[in-house]
Formats: sequence, C-alpha cells, structure tokens
Amino acid sequence: MIEPASNRRQALELHIEGVVQGVGFRPFVHRLAMRHHLAGWVRNESGAVRIEIEGPPDSLSAFVNELATEAPPLTRIDSLDVSTARPGLSDGFEIISSADMPDGRLPISPDVATCLSCERELLDEMDRRFGYPFITCTDCGPRYTVIEAMPYDRERTSMRSFAQCAACLHEYETPADRRYHSETNSCDACGPSIELVAMSAPADRGAGGRLVSADSGEVLAATAAALCAGRIAAIRGLGGFHLTVDATDEAAVRRLRRRKSREAKPLAVMVSDIDEAARIAIVSREEERLLRSAERPVVLLRAKPGNGLAPSVAPGLDTIGVMTPYTPLHHVLLRRVNRPLVMTSGNVSDEPIAIGNAEARQRLGSIADLLVTHDREIVSRYDDSVVRVVGSRPLFLRRARGYAPLPIPLPIAAPRPLLAVGPHLKNTFALVHDRSAYVSQHIGDLENLETLSHFRDTLSRYRLLFRVQPEVAVRDLHPGYLSTRVAEELDLERVIAVQHHHAHIAAVAAEHGITDPVVGLAFDGTGYGDDGKVWGAETLVAHLTDYRRVGRLRYAPLPGGDLAVRHPWRVALGYLSLAPELAPAFRLAFDGVSHRELAVAERQISHRLNAPLASSMGRLFDAAAAVLGTRRDSHYEGQAAMELEALAGERDGEPLPFPVQEGRNGCREMDPLPLLAALGERAARGENRSELAARFHESVAAASSRLAIRVCDENGLSTVALGGGVFQNARLLTSIRRRLETRGLRVLVPSQLSPNDGAISYGQAAVAAAVLRAELNL
Repeated sequence: MIEPASNRRQALELHIEGVVQGVGFRPFVHRLAMRHHLAGWVRNESGAVRIEIEGPPDSLSAFVNELATEAPPLTRIDSLDVSTARPGLSDGFEIISSADMPDGRLPISPDVATCLSCERELLDEMDRRFGYPFITCTDCGPRYTVIEAMPYDRERTSMRSFAQCAACLHEYETPADRRYHSETNSCDACGPSIELVAMSAPADRGAGGRLVSADSGEVLAATAAALCAGRIAAIRGLGGFHLTVDATDEAAVRRLRRRKSREAKPLAVMVSDIDEAARIAIVSREEERLLRSAERPVVLLRAKPGNGLAPSVAPGLDTIGVMTPYTPLHHVLLRRVNRPLVMTSGNVSDEPIAIGNAEARQRLGSIADLLVTHDREIVSRYDDSVVRVVGSRPLFLRRARGYAPLPIPLPIAAPRPLLAVGPHLKNTFALVHDRSAYVSQHIGDLENLETLSHFRDTLSRYRLLFRVQPEVAVRDLHPGYLSTRVAEELDLERVIAVQHHHAHIAAVAAEHGITDPVVGLAFDGTGYGDDGKVWGAETLVAHLTDYRRVGRLRYAPLPGGDLAVRHPWRVALGYLSLAPELAPAFRLAFDGVSHRELAVAERQISHRLNAPLASSMGRLFDAAAAVLGTRRDSHYEGQAAMELEALAGERDGEPLPFPVQEGRNGCREMDPLPLLAALGERAARGENRSELAARFHESVAAASSRLAIRVCDENGLSTVALGGGVFQNARLLTSIRRRLETRGLRVLVPSQLSPNDGAISYGQAAVAAAVLRAELNL
C-alpha cells in the first residue's frame, strides 16, 4: 500500500541570517516546531541560525512560512535559505549547543526597552519580580552592552557571573515559557543588584562615597526622595551612567549645569509615559510611535508653553528632547518621583559617558550627590539615540542605543575588508565586510585622550564581534584630524582619503542604494576642501567614485579660525570685511563686543593671520544670528542656528535677496551679503525678529533650490541628495525638499543615519568600496 503524500515525512535544512541571536529566535523556532508536531533541532552558528527539521510536507511548508510572519519583534531576517535533507531525525525538537564558525558574522541586536509583558510583571505586587530593576525576557533588555563574544550564549556575556536560581532555571529550560533560553534571565534572588552610594561633601568629593543601602526598594525610595529634594543622582543604566535631576526644579538644573560644565546645551528629559509627554509637548502620531518603540530614543518634541519644566532645561529653544523609560529601574523610579527627570549623559562635557562603578566615583563624584550603581558589568559604552520627526519621517540626530550596531548595507560590495575611521567631530567609524557596514554607535568629538580611548576600545570590540580584520583604512582629507592620524597609525596595506562633503553625499546616496550620479547639497560647518580652504556650503555633482564642485557660498574670512565658531560676531565681521560700506547694517552684530576684541579680529583679517577663508552654511547661520542681534557668542556648537530655527518657528516668510552668480571654473557662487545686509537693516528698523528669522530660512531654501534645479537641468539629473549637519534644521530641510519635489525632482534624505558627521564614516566606506571595485574593473 502506498503511503499518502500528506503523511510522508520530508526533511529540510534551513540557514537563516540577520538579527536572529539574542532576540528569542531559537525558543520561537522550538515553539513553532512543537505547534506543527515536527522533529529536529535548532542552534546558533557564528554567522547564522541553522535548523534541521522533519515532518509532513504541509506542516513543513506552514513552518517555513510562519518563520518569517511570526518571528519575535526584535528579529530581522536578511536571508532564509531552504534545502532538502535526508529524513531520519529522531522524534522531538530541541535547542542544541551553539556551534562556533571562525569566519562567521552575525548582526547583534541592540539593547532594547523593557517589553509590555515584563513591565506588567514589574508593577504587579503579586509577581515574584515585582520592582526588580533587571527584569528581562527574550523580547527585551540588554544585548550589545552585555555581549563579550559571539555566538550569543550566557557564558559569553557579563551575565555569566550570575548563576540562575531554581525558579529562573526552570523558566530558562521550559520551551513554553517566555524566558526559555533568555540569556539575561534573573530575579532578585540570583541576579544583579543595585546599591546607593552617598558622595562626600562637595569640598572633598574625590575621596569616594559611603554605602547607604543595597536593598533595591530602599535604594529606589531614597533616590526618589533625594531627587524630589533637588539633589543630583548618577544612575548606572544599560550603556553607562545618567546624571539625573528633577526637571521642574530650576535651581537643581542650574546646579547640574554648573557642575557638569554644560552651560546652555539642551538637556534630555525622561517622562513616565506618553500622557506625561503630551502634557509638556506636542506629540504627533510618529513621535508617539518612536516614544513607544523598542528602541526608545530621545525624541525632539515641540514644547508646550507653561509646561512646568525648568527654563534651564532647553534655554532659548522651542523644542525638548523627551524619552520614556526603557529599563525597569527607570519605570519604578519615574513612578516614585511622579515628575519629569533630566536624564543626561554621565560625564563632564566633551568626555565619554562613564560606565564603571569605580570610574563613576572618580569622574562623577564632583557632580553627583549620590550614585545608584549595579554589579552587572557594562561591556560597551552606549549613549542614548536622538531623533526628530521632519514631516512624518524620523531623522537621526545621534544614532546609538537601540540602533547600533545593526549593519547598514552598502550598494557596492567592498572587495577587501575596510575600516572607515570617520570625522573629527561627532565621530563614528564603519567596519566593512562585503556589503555590510557595521557603523559604530556615537563616539563623540576626537579632541581628548578619553574619547580617543573610547574609539579604540569600541573598534577592538567590533573587530572581535564581527570578525573583520581590515586591510584598507579610509580617512578624511584633512591632514590634521586625529582620525587621520589613527588611520595612518593602523599600518594597513592602503589608506584612502575621501573629501568630507563627498562623504556626506555618498552616505545619503548609498543608504538609498543609489550608485548613479546625483546632485548633492552638502551643508555643514566645516570640512577640508580640495583647495585647502574651509568648505561647508557645497553643491556637488557626485557619484560614489568621484565628484565635481559646481556651487558654493562666497568665501569669507573666519577671524580666529575655530574661535569664530564660538563667537558668531566674528563670522559677521568676516563677511563685513568683504563690503565695509555695509557697516551700518551689521551694527547689531557687535553690540557689547569690546573695541580691543574687534581690533584684534580686524587685524587677523587684514593680515590673513589665523583667518582661513570659508564657504560654510553653518557659519552663515551664525552670521545671521549675530546680525539680527540674537546670538553673538555661542556656548555649544550650533547654538546660534538652533535658536534661529526656534525664533522662526512655523511662520511664513518671503525670501530676501540672495543672488546666485556665475563663478570661476564652472562653480557658481551664492552671495549672502545682500541677504545679511537686508536682515541687519530691517532689524535695526525694529522689524519683528521672528519674521526676519523665517525670511532668512526661506531665502537660504530658495537660493539653494534654484541652484540645485539649474545644476540638475544642465546635467540631465533628477535626484538631489541632502547631507550635512545643517539639514538637522527641520524648517530648512522641509522647505528645500518641498521646492525641489515641486519641480519633479527626487529628493534623498538620510533615514538610517544622521545628516551630520555621524554619517561620514559610512560615506567614506561607500566611496572606498566603489573605488576599489572600479580599480579591479568589477
């Protein structure tokens, strides 16, 4: 008798790549196999998950389909290869030990927020994990910050120090349980614990601190009371410490700013839930989605008037950086204080975030009144990600927790392993194998040894985790950057230099999979140009291997060089030097500036002494703020531009004169002097500065769009890429995009990376991959 086809047993072997380790994928596979009564096994391999499975054909077909449609929320399947195998597996299905393959590579899940199931248990007084600050399951919790090596198993994480108790081990070994093979599984009886340390008096804080309590309930109660009393706490989280203070207490916020040496830069705020976010700011549907997402970035929201926050949280701005709790400790603490809390990186400004307990006592002891520490070691530093919504689409301002280290594909595979070391400011690096670019989390400004050490430590971890040994280094064109020195000191077979603004445009094009030429608007503060001058307002015709500069802003001297970045009046003076007859229109820029300072800056310009010529859109924003009399000195990078955007708000504004002129060597020139003069004259007459700020934005948008449209027409192109830190300005980005799309052009905007220098390393990698393949005629 012939057995019916529906009853015949077949066997399949499945090879799955993507984010499939550390996300509950193997337990999900086990449950799915049990549902369909299939036999076999699943295991982690260094570069994938492998499944061997056997059963009736219909059941196997359903199993394969549901692998993709019902996978855990943190899973990302990049490829699923299915091949037939020889039947003969025993009954039952099991998870077997991981197999290490020396050349295997696997994306690693970022740390993600506490899931709703764990949150319910955390707040349930009848649950055994009630109030436990480290509750996790396969769907949530730390990943990247605890993983020491791959494949992802508990013994290769910082959780290996905590042996599971009988109850936790039962969950870990029970296929139907949500914590089946959850590598961070623990409870109050067997897992990490927290301690409260009171720092010494301000006069001798360097001496250390005094242990107050190690009971989690007491620690959180005492911390909440201290915060409500205006004290400053340093709280150890997933990727480092936060400095925390009551966001409604002006005196406390000012005290934090003074101790942290962060005079004016906006501070992020954590609220307990969406309802509280909506009380202090306007929350759109997309912004709500981000605040509820597993990634839980800081989301830039438009502030509501009279929201109760201390004015010093975000002085001079109409936006607030808001996030919701993403660790169990955050959830419990926010409910105890019942008010918004400032949550800012645990560091002195310009230094990396502190991660170790001893490190925090040393580096944060002069800032915090108390430390909340824990004994689960942090393997990797990890700042919060920052996002704003422009139109209805998220735009990264900083990519870190929740997103890195997921790889970003390249449109052209690199024929050799690469390391793109990135820029000097807002540094990231990109480690590349084939089409996968592993872009690091935000490293910071490479201006001190501490940040350089952070760069090198993170690079070592990436090389270990992703098993990439680079053969080629890629760097910025600037010979003096610290990242350039790092690239040269690696002693690799080859070093490729990529111009800064070419990298900006390449990054935008590459993440959209574009390899054809585009017109690029690269607007930022500073980049080293081919002519040795400062670039930052560039119109390029670019593809991945090369570019032509076809437009720029008129050059103007920057008296004092980098000092002009901190003093916008200096930028205005540089422009005024091109047309001294406009002095009456520039009068407001120099109110309060001493005659001596002005004289020194004027001599620098006249003698060309430390007064480099610059074509920079970021500096034009500085000059406009000075000419309007709104900001003559800046306390942080971009302050003048951010305040100018806030001043403009959503007001309508007709463009002012901003001519585009024919230039030398086919490079057109935007001349901002008529625009600056018009702004200054109207401000001096008492015209509304908010309206003038709006008109300034529309003037830049109109001139830039006209130039881009003309270049597209002349070159037969229909795609424009927008890159550079100036495009963090939502008003400018929206206006330019609208003007270009109205003319039928396709506009590319960053979506997986920031428009700012955090994307430079990825752009460098895309250029180098294309150059290397072109050299091989591939």
